Amino acid sequence: MAPPAGDVSRELQESIRRALGRPRIHLLLRARLETKPRRLEERILVLTAWRLHLFSPTTPAKAEGSLSVLEIRCISATSPTQVRLDTERGPLALALATPAAAACLARELGAALGRALPCAPPVWTLPPAPPLDTSPTSESSASSGPSVCGGFSDTYAALCDYNGLSCREEVQWDVDTLYHAGERRCFDLRDFSHLESRELALAVAALGYNRWFRGLCCRDLRLSSEVQAQVLHAVRRSPALEELILDNVGLNTDFASRLAAALAAHPDPPLRCLELPRGPLGDKGLAALSQRFLGLPGGLRRLRLPHCGLGARGLAALGRALGANPAFRSALQLLDLGHNPGLLGSPHGADLFAFLAQPNALLHLDLASTDCALDVLFGALLHGCCSRLSYLNVAGNSFCHRKTREVPPTLQQFFCSTFALSHISLAGVRLPPDALRSLLQGLAANTHLSDLHLDLSGCELRSPGARVLEELLGGISAVGSLDLSDNGFDADLLTLVPALGRNKALKHLWLGKNFSVKARTLEEILHKLVQVIQEDDCSLQSLSVAESRLKARTCILVNALGSNACLTKVDLSGNLMEDMGAKMLAKALQINSTLRSLSWDRNNTTAVGFQDIARAMESNHTLTFMALPLCDLTAAYRSAPERTDTGWQQIQWCLLRNGRGPKVPPEQVLRLQRGIVTSTAEQGCCQGDVLQMLCRLSGRVQAAARGLRGHPGAQRDLAEAQELLREARNARALFPSLAALGPAGAGAGPLQLLLQGVAGDVAKAVDKELEVLLEALLGRAAELCPRATAAGVWPGGAWLGGAPRPRPPLPPGLAPGALLERAGEEIREQLGEVQLALVTSLTQAVVAELLRELRRVHQALAQHLQDPRSPQGQEPSNSTDEELGVDVDASTLQRHRRCCRRNRPPSAFMGQSEGLESPSPPRSSEGDPKPHPLHFRAPEAQAVGGSSQEEEFGRLPPTVPPYPQEHDCSPSSEASAPPEAGSPGLEWVGLPSPQTPPPQGPRTGAASCPPRSPSGGSEPIPATRRTPGPGREEEVRPPRCSEGAPLTSPLERPLLPTGT
Repeated sequence: MAPPAGDVSRELQESIRRALGRPRIHLLLRARLETKPRRLEERILVLTAWRLHLFSPTTPAKAEGSLSVLEIRCISATSPTQVRLDTERGPLALALATPAAAACLARELGAALGRALPCAPPVWTLPPAPPLDTSPTSESSASSGPSVCGGFSDTYAALCDYNGLSCREEVQWDVDTLYHAGERRCFDLRDFSHLESRELALAVAALGYNRWFRGLCCRDLRLSSEVQAQVLHAVRRSPALEELILDNVGLNTDFASRLAAALAAHPDPPLRCLELPRGPLGDKGLAALSQRFLGLPGGLRRLRLPHCGLGARGLAALGRALGANPAFRSALQLLDLGHNPGLLGSPHGADLFAFLAQPNALLHLDLASTDCALDVLFGALLHGCCSRLSYLNVAGNSFCHRKTREVPPTLQQFFCSTFALSHISLAGVRLPPDALRSLLQGLAANTHLSDLHLDLSGCELRSPGARVLEELLGGISAVGSLDLSDNGFDADLLTLVPALGRNKALKHLWLGKNFSVKARTLEEILHKLVQVIQEDDCSLQSLSVAESRLKARTCILVNALGSNACLTKVDLSGNLMEDMGAKMLAKALQINSTLRSLSWDRNNTTAVGFQDIARAMESNHTLTFMALPLCDLTAAYRSAPERTDTGWQQIQWCLLRNGRGPKVPPEQVLRLQRGIVTSTAEQGCCQGDVLQMLCRLSGRVQAAARGLRGHPGAQRDLAEAQELLREARNARALFPSLAALGPAGAGAGPLQLLLQGVAGDVAKAVDKELEVLLEALLGRAAELCPRATAAGVWPGGAWLGGAPRPRPPLPPGLAPGALLERAGEEIREQLGEVQLALVTSLTQAVVAELLRELRRVHQALAQHLQDPRSPQGQEPSNSTDEELGVDVDASTLQRHRRCCRRNRPPSAFMGQSEGLESPSPPRSSEGDPKPHPLHFRAPEAQAVGGSSQEEEFGRLPPTVPPYPQEHDCSPSSEASAPPEAGSPGLEWVGLPSPQTPPPQGPRTGAASCPPRSPSGGSEPIPATRRTPGPGREEEVRPPRCSEGAPLTSPLERPLLPTGT
C-alpha cells in the first residue's frame, strides 16, 4: 500500500475524495510540477486504479488534469527527488519532497502499468530492485501472483478508462466466473454480442496483453471494422494466441492480407490454428497468407478455409507453402478446403497433391465440392496418408475427369492399406459400379479398420450398385455405419435388405429416400426390414428411414418396435404417418425397453397424436432423447394450443425423469465456488469485499510498521505485526489449498475396506473418514495460519485449537442404509460436498480472526506512532480510507459470501428488450464521465508503426519501448535535462472548461446502447433524463462519447517525443 503525504490536511483529503467520487485512492502526496522552464508550481498528486490526477493545493479541491497510466511511455529519475514521465502528450517533470516519495510514485505507477499490461516490459529506468520471492508463503506472493484469467479484467478496465468508455462489469464477471470455472481458454465473442461495437473492440484488444487465453472464436456474428482491427492487433501482440476462428463474421476483402502483415510483425507468432470459413479471402488473400506460412517455424495444426471463394492461383501458392515448409509435414493435422467450386479442377493442384503424397501427419482432410478427381487423389493418399488419416470427406466431386471405364488400382490399394480411417464421405459422387467394387474389395481385405462410417448417400447407385453391395457387403467387417439414402434402390431393396442383415458388423444404417415403389412392393420391403431387426443376432443399433413418405405403412415398422430388443435409435421423420402412426408409436413405446433416441417430425401429427405419445411416456422409463418435432408441433399449436402444450410438456417431463444424468463434476463445482467467492475478490471488483478489506488493513499495518522501525518500545508489536502480515498473505491461498485436500490427501481412508460390511461398520467408517478429513484440514490451516487457527472460533462451535472439535453433521444421503445401496464413487461425491462446506466455514473463521487481530495490532501501532520518540521522516499510515472500522465476524463473512457478485450484472440489451430502467450513465472506470485531460504545448511526438486501418480506428496508447537499447531514459541523458530558456520545451497553458456536448434531438426509450449503423459502427447517445424512482434523485445522462470521437487501444508503441 503506497503511503500518502502526511502534510496534506484532512480537510483537503476529504475534498479530493468528494471530487473523485467512486474511485479508491492508491496514492496521495504533494509534489511540484514544472509548468514552464525553471518554474515549479505546487500540486497534489492522486493516483487511482488507472489514472493520475492533479489537484490544486487549495480547499475546496479543484481538478486541474488527469493522465491515464497507459499514456506513460517511460518513467525515469533525473535526481533522487525528481521523477520524469514521458507521455504521448509530452514530458511531465515532478519534484517530490523526499527520495522515498519519488521512489514510491515510480513504484506505484509501474505496478499500475504492470496490472494493465501484464505482457509488456517495465517502463521505469530506476536502479533495479532485488528479485521478489513469489512462493506461496512469501510476503510478495499476494501482490505478484497470477490473477484470474491472466488479469483480463484489469487490462479491460484500463483500456476502458483510457478511451473514456464505461467499464462493463458484466464482461469482467463473465470472464472471472464463467471462463475461469469452466477452464475456457478460447474467448468467444458470441458471449458479448450484445455489446456495442466499440465496447466489444476493447474486450478484443485486451487479449493482446493476456497470456491465459489461447484462442479467439466468433461464429455467425458480423464484426465491424473496429473489431476486425483489434483482432489483428491481438494476433500481432498476443504471446499466447494459438487459435483464431472467424466463421461467417463478414470479413473485409483485405482482411487476409492484413492478417498476413500482422503475422509478419510478430517476432514469434504462436498461431497454430487458423479457421476462416465463409470469408471472402480470394486468391490474393490466400497467396498473402501462404507467403507468411513459409515463415512459421512450428507450422499450423489446423487450417480451415471452406466457402472462401478460393481459386487456382491461391491453391498453387498454398501448395508451394505446404511443401516448402517442412514443419507442416509433422504439424498439420486438419486441412479443410471444401466447398470452393473448381478449386482442384485445374492443373494448379499438383503442388497440393505432391504434399499429400509425402508422409505427413494429417488426421482430417476435407475436399468436398472442389471438383477434385478422386482417381488422382487416392493415388496421392496411398503414398502419404495411409498411416494416420482418420477423416476423409470428398463429397460432391467427380470420380474421374477423363472418359474412361478403367478404375485405377490405387483406389483398392488405399482402402486395403489404410490403418486409422474412421469416417469417409463419398456423398453425391457418381461412383461407377467397378469403382464401388474396388472400394468394397479393399475394405474387405483390410484387417486394421473397425466401426468405419461409410457415406454413400446420393451416389445414384441404383440396381448395379445394389448388386455389388449384395455381393460384397456380407464379407466386410470394417464398416460399422453405412449411409445408403437417396440412391434409387426402390425395388432392389427386396434383395438388398436381407444382404444388409447378414453383415453382423453393421450397427448404424440409413435407408431413407429409397422407397419409391408400389404399395404391395413397399409392404414386402418393410416386412423384410422387420425380419432383419427382429432376428436374435441382429447387430443394428440405429435405423433411419427419414424422408421416405411411407405414410400409413409406417405402422408396419412401428409395430415391430414394441418388442424390438436391439435398436436404440430410430428416425421416422418425414413419413406422413399422421395421428394413427403416432397412436401406434405410443403403443410401441409403452412396452419398449431398449429405445433411447427417437425422431418423428414432419408426420402431420396433431394435438391428439402428441397427447397419445405423452400418455405412453408415463409408462416408458428408458427413452431419454426425443428430437423436437418443430414442424408438427408448430402446426398443432395453431389449431389446439392448450392441448398441444399440455402434451408436449408431459413428454418433456418424462424425458427429464428418464434422463437424469450425473451431477456436475466436483472439479467444476470447486472452480465455480472459488471463482465466485475468491477470484472476484482477488480482482478487487467489490467495494466491500472481505479479502480486499484484508489487503487494505494489511497495507495499513505494514505502513505503520514501516514508520516504527527502530522504535525501542514497539519491537514486540512489530514482531506480532510481521507474523500477522505473513498469515494475511497466506490467507489468499487458504481456500484453494484446503480444497485440494481430501480423503486422499489425508491418507488411505478405511471407507473402501468396509463397503461390503454391515451397516454399523460402514457408519463407523464414515465417521472415521470425516475425522481424518477434518484433521487434515485443520493441520493444513494451522500450517499456513497458525496464529489464527490457534485462537479462532469454529462457526457455531468450540475453539479450533482448544476444546473438543465439533463433529461435522452428516447429510441425509450418508445414512447407514443409503451407504450400503450406493457405490463408493457416489459416497466420495457426498464427502466432497461436506468437504466444500468445511473448507468454506474454516476459511471464513480464519479470515475473521485475522481481521480482528490485524485491527488490534493496527491500533497498537497507531498509539506508538503518537509517541514523540517515534522516528521522524518515515512514511505515515494511510488515513484516507475509513471502511475498516466495522467489526467483521464469521456470520458477516457468510452474509458477504451470499451477496458478493453472485448475481450477474444486468446486460446492456435488457433495457431495450424488457423495458427496464436504463443503466447508469456511462463513466470511465474512475467514475468521472469527462476527465479533465492535461494540456501541454510541446512538440508533437512522431508515432511510428500502425497501418492505415489502425489510423482510422483512432488514437492509440503507446506500448512500452525496449529497455534500454532503443531509448535512453537515464538521468544522464540529454532528454532528462530540463529545457533551457527559450527552447521549445514544456509549457503549462492552463485548462479550458470541459466541452459541452453538441445538442441532440430527443430520443424515445431508455436503451442503454446506441443503434448500430449499417456499416457496423454506432451512433452517439444523446443526453437523456432518467425518471427518478422512489428515493432517487433525477439524473441527466451525458453522452457516451462525443460524435466522431476516436476509440483508442494500445497497438504499436510509437517512438518517444522529439528531443528525447
